[in-house]
Amino acid sequence: MTSSDIENIERATIAAVSPEALEELEGWLLPFDKGTVGRARSAVPLQHTATDDAVIGRIEARYEARGLPPVFRIATEPCFDLLRRALIRRGYQTERPVLVQVALAKAMRQVSTQTPAETASSPDEAWAALFLGEGFDPVDGASRVKTLSRARDSLYASVRENGRTVAAGAAAFGHGWSSVHGMRTDQAYRGRGLAGRVLAGLADAAIHKGMARTFLQVEDGNASALALYRRAGFETAWCYEYWRRA
Repeated sequence: MTSSDIENIERATIAAVSPEALEELEGWLLPFDKGTVGRARSAVPLQHTATDDAVIGRIEARYEARGLPPVFRIATEPCFDLLRRALIRRGYQTERPVLVQVALAKAMRQVSTQTPAETASSPDEAWAALFLGEGFDPVDGASRVKTLSRARDSLYASVRENGRTVAAGAAAFGHGWSSVHGMRTDQAYRGRGLAGRVLAGLADAAIHKGMARTFLQVEDGNASALALYRRAGFETAWCYEYWRRA
């Protein structure tokens, strides 16, 4: 990953989750949102280079001014060692790591030989209902539907059976990348390759738009998702952690 790639992926990430407000401060993006989506409410540096830990206090002040708890999203790169130590001194703790993975859209398209998911320029009620269904946190689901629906230039993929959406996802396009978000499959329909059909549908859209490269973010330890994304050609570019006050 070049420095330009990293910055473009971070900007595209924030655009895809469409926070309520966004600021830039000293080479950081500061998204502000009252929902549950971590990427929409955590400060992230635009480059993987050492940074002055004094910026922590200035970022904290911006979040506190909006009545939000400060959260940092930081790659597990050695250049951020001093920053992480400063966060620990200020009472921050980490959560489960998340992997940023990249692939070619053409490789992602090959993950399924079944009929690809249909896509639409806006989410419908059936698409949104999947996020609120059995087995999913309804509060988190509603927040994800809200943030993903606000994004510009996104497409929404659905696999339907008997009028119901049983698998879904979204793709955003910008800053030279396509990206995959909001992957969901109804519990009763898992193991049938439906998530692969969603990826194939989103890949078709990316290829049609001339977007050769795509990325996604997945929790480290999500074995089933990681296996699917590996088959779709994804490889880890970097890993990050959320830092929150204990």
